[in-house]
Amino acid sequence: MSRLLLVRHGETELNSSQRFWGRTDVGLGGVGLKQAEQLKNRLAGEKIDFIYSSQLSRAQVTARTIASAHNLEVIACPELNEIDFGEMEGLTFSEISGRYPEVARMKTERSPAMAYPGGESLPQLEKRVIEFESRLAGHTAGDTILVVAHSGVLRILICRLLELDLRHLWNIRVDLASLNIVDTYPETAILSLLNDTSHLKEDCK
Repeated sequence: MSRLLLVRHGETELNSSQRFWGRTDVGLGGVGLKQAEQLKNRLAGEKIDFIYSSQLSRAQVTARTIASAHNLEVIACPELNEIDFGEMEGLTFSEISGRYPEVARMKTERSPAMAYPGGESLPQLEKRVIEFESRLAGHTAGDTILVVAHSGVLRILICRLLELDLRHLWNIRVDLASLNIVDTYPETAILSLLNDTSHLKEDCK
């Protein structure tokens, strides 16, 4: 059995989680830095053998903060970068609804064919996640692997591990600085923990 600890990065600068930031390298804000420390404390007693992270700084800083308690290097993976929102980078959903009503409609309808003008589609993001899975396949039973990434990436990864259709990603909630655990076996995978934020203090939620 390999255990996967799946962590979403902390809150970004200027509460920018309210906007669609994908490939844009938005850093952690003050709250996000505190959340990263709380994640470090939560996972300090866990056995962790490898740490993978998105290349984007909000995930990298979260990963390195956790890694500091384990004396491990963080392996940066472009496959784990958030989806490229293209022309919608930095916009709120309200702004997207006004400028790109068709995209807003597809998002509201939770379409697995969602594609962002000038950016990526969900199937393209899924392809990247599949590429990352090949890294996981190289690990042996007994390894505990920490993955620090973004909401879209983690929800697709959970869907794939549980053999769920891509459309079910909309049914999975992954909050900022949350911890999710999937135990993998040769025949199956078990979701042991989903969207846990119990390690966060009230002022950091």
